[in-house]
Amino acid sequence: MFLSFSSKAETLALLRGKLNAARILPLTYFSVKEWSSSPEDVAGRVRRDLPAAPWIVRSSCWSEDHSGGSNAGAYLSIPDVVAEDFPEAVSRVAAAFPGHDDNDQVLVQPMLRDVIRSGVAFSHDPKTCAAYRVVNWAEGPDTTAITGGGEDGRIWLGAQRSPIGPPEELLGVCALLDELLELFGGIPVDCEFAVTREDDGSECLWLLQARPLVLGADPEDPEAQERRLTSIADKVKSGMRPHPFLMGERTIFGVMPDWNPAEIIGLKPRPLALSLYQDLVTDSIWAYQRHNYGYRNLRSFPLMLQFFGQPYIDVRLSFNSFIPADLEEGLAARLVDYYIDRLLDQPAHHDKVEFEIVFSCYTFDLPERLEKLGEYGFSQAEQQAFAESLRRLTNRIIHPKNGLWKADADKLDVLSARYDKLAASDVDPLERIFWLLEDAKRYGTLPFAGLARAGFIAVQMLQSLVAKGVFSQAERDRFMSSLSTVSGQLARDRGALDRATFLSRYGHLRPGTYDILSPRYDEAPDQYFDWGHYSEDASESGSPFSVSLPQLRAIVALLEEHQLHPDGVGLLNFLQAAIELRELAKFQFTRNLSDALSLIGKVGASFGFSPEDLSYCDIAAFRGLHNGATYQRDVLERSIEAGKAQFEQSARLSLPPVISRPEDVWAFELPKSEPNFITQKDVIGSVVTEEDRDKLAGAIVCIPNADPGYDWLFSYPIAGLITAWGGANSHMAIRAGERGLPAVIGAGQQRYDQWSASRRLHLDCANCRVRILA
Repeated sequence: MFLSFSSKAETLALLRGKLNAARILPLTYFSVKEWSSSPEDVAGRVRRDLPAAPWIVRSSCWSEDHSGGSNAGAYLSIPDVVAEDFPEAVSRVAAAFPGHDDNDQVLVQPMLRDVIRSGVAFSHDPKTCAAYRVVNWAEGPDTTAITGGGEDGRIWLGAQRSPIGPPEELLGVCALLDELLELFGGIPVDCEFAVTREDDGSECLWLLQARPLVLGADPEDPEAQERRLTSIADKVKSGMRPHPFLMGERTIFGVMPDWNPAEIIGLKPRPLALSLYQDLVTDSIWAYQRHNYGYRNLRSFPLMLQFFGQPYIDVRLSFNSFIPADLEEGLAARLVDYYIDRLLDQPAHHDKVEFEIVFSCYTFDLPERLEKLGEYGFSQAEQQAFAESLRRLTNRIIHPKNGLWKADADKLDVLSARYDKLAASDVDPLERIFWLLEDAKRYGTLPFAGLARAGFIAVQMLQSLVAKGVFSQAERDRFMSSLSTVSGQLARDRGALDRATFLSRYGHLRPGTYDILSPRYDEAPDQYFDWGHYSEDASESGSPFSVSLPQLRAIVALLEEHQLHPDGVGLLNFLQAAIELRELAKFQFTRNLSDALSLIGKVGASFGFSPEDLSYCDIAAFRGLHNGATYQRDVLERSIEAGKAQFEQSARLSLPPVISRPEDVWAFELPKSEPNFITQKDVIGSVVTEEDRDKLAGAIVCIPNADPGYDWLFSYPIAGLITAWGGANSHMAIRAGERGLPAVIGAGQQRYDQWSASRRLHLDCANCRVRILA
């Protein structure tokens, strides 16, 4: 006979004496009605049934823990209550109950002492409804550190049938979850726990609360989870082996190290978005352009893999592609292994590998930065050879007359001309989709990849001028805010242009550039803009920036010392142009992509498929329709059904952002990230999401990931920005710097969840700190 959940107090009373994995404190409870009618009798019972005060007075409301929802944390608990303050504490707890149900209960227990660890644990992952044990805990005496939303907690996930056990400190908690599942007949469980240090030095686990875990769907069969994770672990194991055409003894898989799929298409993209990103960027374009710019040839290697639809970058491939093509093989191989070891030591740098791990270009402070290679056995001669190789590569890219970035900038005009020509033609929709995407690759993402490379070099060059003392960090920020990108122009045009003209220029943009379910600006203009009001604060223009004569002389001296080709003015022009053109290239190719998505929607609709259906379709299906005669509806239907099956698998999947070994697929602790703080400013504001359009003014906006389609946010006078994913040189980092907006880019999932769930935050970017105020 299985147990049944009841109120918090009654469930704990029911479990007392039945648990082997944990203990339950003595308790007594009473209804609001009992307290109202005879408070003296109730107080006497508490003194009789419990050890001497202090006590904790807790809510045990009937609406708090039930199968329809737990309302966890919505009620009041008062710790360290002494006997004389007991009546007031009960009154305060009861007053916090919603409604006036006299049957609601108040629970009283003795206070725990010598707590060393506490937290909450789930038998299933609430996000995926899969059988992952999820434990969120904090070390220390504060039992509210997790339930109160503290930022110092740790999160561990482990599949139910994982061959990898939990960390030693969580062994008892996982055993408790298993025992509760057995006692309650497999009903998903959510519990709160604490661990105390006993007099003999041993640890004791206490169950503080147990309730049903409310899931958005039926929990998944652990056998299905086991099959899926076994397949992924086998793929990871295979990828870890040495490869005859790659340097590096092993690899790592990550969601952000290169081309940032978590930021651009999300952690769990629909199949259409995933396949478009592969086709336009990560299958071949990335390697083709990197080779053009003087790095090693990786043209036959797809950069991005997918594990049941969840995208990951093969980091060994990425690190190989950052090696100059003319570097000696032995030295190159050792560098790749060094990069991988560095990332394994500091996985929080997975979203900033070009700034913290890899040496991908020559900068003014490169010789000093290369000195750390000596600690890993690289000789002075090898460091010098590497520096010379990077110098040759960088000079080819930034040359004032023949720089590679200049040719790529010219290709954007070709893309625009071909777009106009295609728009004026009468080709059928399938033909138009094909050529929009082909041109997006040849004249869009290909030059964008080159200009993005130039943009990375520009930002690193600029930062090296700070390191050399030529610019202060504040001057560096002023330079960034002086830029005039297409995104900045959008904000200014929002106030200067009429609605029709504005939408004709920017209407193709859509949040979620690769997502057919994300409406374009011109498809849902009222969703993004308040056309009746416009704030001048949102229409920022570039802040003035100037270089003093001594600074220019210092730059010229550095250029001569390091044998870099541009003169002082030429270098500053490159820094500005590279960053601005990178953003322009992105704007240009997204027009082709956005039009193709609109046409895909129209073609699909002609066969009875909705945009929701088409989001599960692989772009290869539309290429197939263009390339031959076939039963077109059947082709799309098969692709949609296969995509739905794949996405269902992805929706049940929880994986870490960095996979360094096959075992990580089964069990992992979420790593702490190192967010990228933009500007030296600080701001206090209320927290809103992109959907709270009426509350954006003066608020700190939280969005999981952001691409140029989110630039509509800057038409509002927002006070700050936080994203879960994004690198130090991502679009939103550049955009926030240009605007002078305090921002936290790439907070990581754990911190983002905490910050976005709060009501009010303090962003202190100068001190790299975010404080929850409410």
